[in-house]
Amino acid sequence: MLGVQVDAAPVSFSKDLAPILLTKCQSCHGPKKAKGKYRVDTFARTISKGSGDHPGFTPGNLDESEVYYRLTTDDKDERMPSKGDPLSGEQIALFKRWIEEGSTFDGEPDASLASIIPPPVHPKSPVKYSSRISIQALAFSSDGGELFAGGYHEITVWNPEDGKLLRRIGNIGQRAYAIDLSPDGRLLAVACGAPGLYGEVRILDAATGALVDVLARTPDVALDARFAPDGLRLATASTDGRVRVFEKHNQEWEILKTFANHSDWVNAVAWSSDGKRLASGSRDKTAKVFDLESGKRIVTFSGHSGSVNGVAFHPDGNQVYSTSEDKLLALWKIEDGKKSRDIHRFGAGAHKIISQGESLFITSNDRIAYEYSLKDGSQKHQFTGHDDWILSIAFDSLKKLVASSSFNGRIHVWNQPDAKAIHSFVALPGYESEKPTEN
Repeated sequence: MLGVQVDAAPVSFSKDLAPILLTKCQSCHGPKKAKGKYRVDTFARTISKGSGDHPGFTPGNLDESEVYYRLTTDDKDERMPSKGDPLSGEQIALFKRWIEEGSTFDGEPDASLASIIPPPVHPKSPVKYSSRISIQALAFSSDGGELFAGGYHEITVWNPEDGKLLRRIGNIGQRAYAIDLSPDGRLLAVACGAPGLYGEVRILDAATGALVDVLARTPDVALDARFAPDGLRLATASTDGRVRVFEKHNQEWEILKTFANHSDWVNAVAWSSDGKRLASGSRDKTAKVFDLESGKRIVTFSGHSGSVNGVAFHPDGNQVYSTSEDKLLALWKIEDGKKSRDIHRFGAGAHKIISQGESLFITSNDRIAYEYSLKDGSQKHQFTGHDDWILSIAFDSLKKLVASSSFNGRIHVWNQPDAKAIHSFVALPGYESEKPTEN
């Protein structure tokens, strides 16, 4: 008779074991790196063989379960995790019980571990930041009174007019890569995660910061999330090469479409003004356009020589703007994927595009933020003053303010009509005085 604790609830693979495998094992045994030809990124792969003689797990048999041996051996050359601390006695006991109980599974065998585990409660952000981190996500509130910025396991909220900290929203993935506000101003979508470990898009109540839903959970970070013009759909971009579209039914967000046409990270997504098409930009050096109704790819643009970091539709609906590490802002045709013209060549790689009102706002590694006419591509303004790479940008159409954030954690705010600098501040609570620098 197996030594199972009769009074204990059965071990759940998805709740008890998958989080351990995801955080402790997947960096060496995942889709990008599979030591010993063994992977743990899905249940099906976890119970399979690697290059050894035994499966990862054999129901009811500890001796024939390779992973259990690797977790408990005293041989440092064979112990797992090989580069980290051994699992705790409590964690190993969970694996032992699960094997003895028959290694049952409570999920979809081929689903990623990141998608089957319960949404994590993330660690608290630091009360005070001891070092600078890059800020890669910004968004204004619908009334322009708040500026949301990505932090470490949090979103910080600032007064854009004086640079003072208003509040902090916790329980966010390690780093935020994009923030988008729903058209009605009630919801925040935050694309976030920890590189090589997990990624997700968190939907939050913009007023309270309360968690509404967690979507697009993957084994690596989520890089973008954008609400459709009607606010009822949300497109996400992740490092697994997929564009996912979710649709809101009552209070639930459900997967509507998945596009797996890119061969590398998807850095950015954008909606057409009618909400019928999606554009995407990828590290595979291409941009694509998808039709939502048919669920098919319409066209691929291959005119960039570097990672495509930003995309936006032209107002005519027949062309798309894209930016890339190749320093180019290009305009190209959806009809045939051919370039209409090069709009601008930057001094360094270009990052994100936001399309708002009649303008495109673009960030770049050349320490300048740019504004272009969405209609004809002519340059309107350059916003200067940063002393590091500019990673994100936001525009408040009510108060006509532009905000951008940089690799060194500093946010600059400008008056949009004349590109005049208003102030700048380090958006990291406690790192230094929150009093803004006047310009």
